[in-house]
Amino acid sequence: MSPLTAGTAPRPSARSRLLEAADELFYRQGVDATGVDAVIEAANVARMTFYKHFGGKDALVVAYLEERDARWRGLLDDLCQAAGPAPVARIMAVFDALAVYHRRPGYRGCAFANAAAQLGGRDHPAGAVVAAHKAAHRARLAEWVDEARYADAEELVDLLLMLYEGATTTEALGTVTEAVAKAQRTVARLLDTWPRRTEEETR
Repeated sequence: MSPLTAGTAPRPSARSRLLEAADELFYRQGVDATGVDAVIEAANVARMTFYKHFGGKDALVVAYLEERDARWRGLLDDLCQAAGPAPVARIMAVFDALAVYHRRPGYRGCAFANAAAQLGGRDHPAGAVVAAHKAAHRARLAEWVDEARYADAEELVDLLLMLYEGATTTEALGTVTEAVAKAQRTVARLLDTWPRRTEEETR
């Protein structure tokens, strides 16, 4: 290895640079407000390279949201592992993960909700990614609520999702201070007082 290259990290691939640029620009400026030219310029790649990897903006938006979903799942998996196997602890870990996101500089709310709002009612392929992300989120909560033997499980999951989405939105808008911390405290009280199924009902 040349002394000039020893210890030098390899340059990210063109695809990685495009996704990194899209992630920053789509989240900060909005999907609709960001054209592919801005992403190409920020990634410092040729236009043909962009089209080779993504074919167009729609595919880039899909990949951007898929990357966001993968990062969220990775963070949540780590925090759930740290919380232990108890389902109540894992439910609380969802709000711990949300708190991590809210502390990041430039927080602008849920990337999936933002994208869905910007895409509107259009038949955009990213809509399926948003729907799958939200469905998986609900399914995880429902699984842990069931494992904890809470009664009226569907209603409890609805309330947990309302607290989660409400904290996300009000924090981003600045209409509630420390929204995530307040949601976490509310969730803790809710889980502590919510009735549980009896052994007979569980069978």
